[in-house]
Amino acid sequence: MIMLNFNQERFGIAAQAVGMARYCLTDAVEYARQRKTFGKPLLEHQVIRHKIAEMGRQILASYNWMEKLAYQMNQDPIGAKDKNIGASVALFKVQATKTFEFCAREASQILGGPSYVSNRRIERAYRDVRAFAIYGGSEEIMLDVSLRLAKL
Repeated sequence: MIMLNFNQERFGIAAQAVGMARYCLTDAVEYARQRKTFGKPLLEHQVIRHKIAEMGRQILASYNWMEKLAYQMNQDPIGAKDKNIGASVALFKVQATKTFEFCAREASQILGGPSYVSNRRIERAYRDVRAFAIYGGSEEIMLDVSLRLAKL
């Protein structure tokens, strides 16, 4: 029962991290559409487009893992049939928090100075991102937990 609680807590933290990564991407795209540099929107610069594409790729991977894991946890809430759910949740938390950290950094790069202005979501995300990687179990602990639960 204790592991069930850990799984639910960690899954919730990771799901929040995926959501926050998504709004980092949304805010970065919105800003890149409006901001003009060298006579054209920031979004038309190839390097910015690559940053946005990479953010989207990582978010999609994390989101799809979240959906799959949510389905598995719904089918087997206490892990009676699938003993690997705890390991999967631990790895998903690492994936989600690393995705969030990457997206917060890239969004901050795209927004530049405005990303440090109070009352912007990016400023808050960039400030909070490390907390997500730590509470509920740090990334290093989650990686170790996943291997222990997998009996490696």
